[in-house]
Amino acid sequence: MPNQPNQPNQRPYPTDPSEVLLAHNSWANGLLIDACRPLTDGQLDTPFEMGLGAIRPTVTHILGAMRGWADFLGKRPPRERLESSPGLGPSGWAEMLPELDRELRESAFSGPMDEVINTERGGRSYSFVRAHVIVHVTTHGVHHRAQCLNMLRHLGVPELPASSGMEWGMDRLGNP
Repeated sequence: MPNQPNQPNQRPYPTDPSEVLLAHNSWANGLLIDACRPLTDGQLDTPFEMGLGAIRPTVTHILGAMRGWADFLGKRPPRERLESSPGLGPSGWAEMLPELDRELRESAFSGPMDEVINTERGGRSYSFVRAHVIVHVTTHGVHHRAQCLNMLRHLGVPELPASSGMEWGMDRLGNP
């Protein structure tokens, strides 16, 4: 497993691309969840013609994908999808995010990046390369967070959370 940031004699940020993707994903998800805290249930469920149709199911899906891919990379049986848990919201998301981040990170680095992992779903067999899954789950999060930012903008949220990889990098170096 690559070095953890913030250990003695290390930079306060990762430089390995897989570590960067996972750290950025965690940071951006946390900021999105924080931006959703002041929203009412009505706002979380306001319908939009994008994403999964509203902020609540879209954020829940982002976290559910992290859990599902962590199970896959960790070669564990898949757990029930988070999307089947009605009523999750900012406090529940915030509570589960650290554990989901930990599980995804540990599972991501539980084998070699070039390892091919096989699975079956719906009677079909699939093979995925570990590194490709990391790219997928993190860019999947970027895609859906962008939809959430657009939904927040349409709801009139005055200050949208930072979300880009460059903003994450600037934050790591203490840039304003």
